[in-house]
Amino acid sequence: MKRNIGEIDRSARLIAALLFGALYFGGIITGTVGVIFLILGITLFLSALAGICPLYSLLGISTCSLGRNEKP
Repeated sequence: MKRNIGEIDRSARLIAALLFGALYFGGIITGTVGVIFLILGITLFLSALAGICPLYSLLGISTCSLGRNEKP
């Protein structure tokens, strides 16, 4: 698969994933909402690591620079 997440998008996803994880594991957000935030954080983290967003693929969106959306 071709990458469809650019560097800025990737950085934002990693920051959001770390924030969601910190909120959950810090006990600031608990219960069902906490679990939803944790799952969302894991999803964002994995998509940032892979450089591929399945939703972007379905919608035909790419935030990668031209010519740089190939596998490393």
